[in-house]
Amino acid sequence: MKILHTVEFYTPSSNGMQQVVKQLSERLVKAGHIVTVATSHDNARKEVIINGVKIEGFKISGKAVGGYNSEISEIKRYENFLINSNFDIITNFAAQQWATDLALPILQNLHAIKVFVPTGFSELNSLKFKTYYENMKTWMRYYDMNVFLSNDYGDINFARENGIFKTVVIANGASSEEFIVDPGINLRRQLQIPSSNFLILHVGTHTGLKGHTQAIKIFKKAKISNATFLIVGNHVTSKISIIATSKFIIKTLANLFSHFSGKVHFPACWFTCHSKMRLFNLSFPSISRSKQLLVKNLTRKETIAAYMAADLFLFPSNIECSPIVLFEAMASKTPFLTTDVGNAKEIISWSKSGLLLPTKKFKSGISIADVDGSAVILKNICTDVKLREEMKSSGFEVWQRNYTWEKISSSYETLYYSLLHGREAPANNSL
Repeated sequence: MKILHTVEFYTPSSNGMQQVVKQLSERLVKAGHIVTVATSHDNARKEVIINGVKIEGFKISGKAVGGYNSEISEIKRYENFLINSNFDIITNFAAQQWATDLALPILQNLHAIKVFVPTGFSELNSLKFKTYYENMKTWMRYYDMNVFLSNDYGDINFARENGIFKTVVIANGASSEEFIVDPGINLRRQLQIPSSNFLILHVGTHTGLKGHTQAIKIFKKAKISNATFLIVGNHVTSKISIIATSKFIIKTLANLFSHFSGKVHFPACWFTCHSKMRLFNLSFPSISRSKQLLVKNLTRKETIAAYMAADLFLFPSNIECSPIVLFEAMASKTPFLTTDVGNAKEIISWSKSGLLLPTKKFKSGISIADVDGSAVILKNICTDVKLREEMKSSGFEVWQRNYTWEKISSSYETLYYSLLHGREAPANNSL
């Protein structure tokens, strides 16, 4: 099959959605298919073919609501690329960004089989997006299939409420190549973490929306001793990624200021996280209870080693769709605590590998962990060895059975074949 995947950002940018598309695209290439990814141009990307995947970069940013930042000629080039290229399958990943939004009005002109992976509809309740989502009721009908990451979330519920029945659920996952093999790094020794310390891990880019502020407060307040909290948060490397992320965060904070007056910290939290680390490690709770806070920018291999070394994964994120890091925690046999974001509650029900933190949810889609209640849960699970053993065994078994990227890419391949050959789509892939 000749397959086109469209996504706002791609390698070398490495956030969640990019990771999904990368995993799927490269595995479909290995299965013998020709895969192209249409994405934003990135000066840091030096190759047009990466691990067998052809990259078509476009100098476009923005979205339908709020406008595009591009020359008209470049937008026309993208539209013509979609219409005139001879693909068997075109899959648009994620709404509310240019690579999908520019395709929506011309869907009826595309001759390929069309697949949509909405990934959450985070602006569904925004008045600014009212017309966009009115139109979405029609646009989704033009797709041959709509793929959802969860069986109970805003996007799939929107589809059900509006009579859109061409739907299937295929969840996210984690890579067995990364998590079955020993990474060969002694992370505790490398970071000088005492072998006797209880190691708590958080993995999330410093966008200001991954719950770093709440996570540090929870760790500080939890009545535990001899513990290290490691935050692995890398920089956004692409200039275009920085601009897009900053615009989203600034807008989100502006919308929520009345709710969080005095409590929200401005993005670019890499700097504030490092400041808090230095202050925390000199504070009374740190010294009296032998608690240590580390904020590190690690390579992917070192991050895998951190997962493997951790006793617990703490993830009080503020907004998600289907957090890949929870699947990675399962794959590394690390039980997790998470806010009620995206389909985290559903992942817990599938895996029996995590616990939900008390969470305050806002209409905007932002979620904030209750620090006091979360600190109690953290303290309790740190002392409950039996429960942690049960959670990590259950999570690993369920991940290995259902949520490796090998199985997920195979589900996409089966879906593509079934649509291309006119058969009914495979049964729901959720558990």
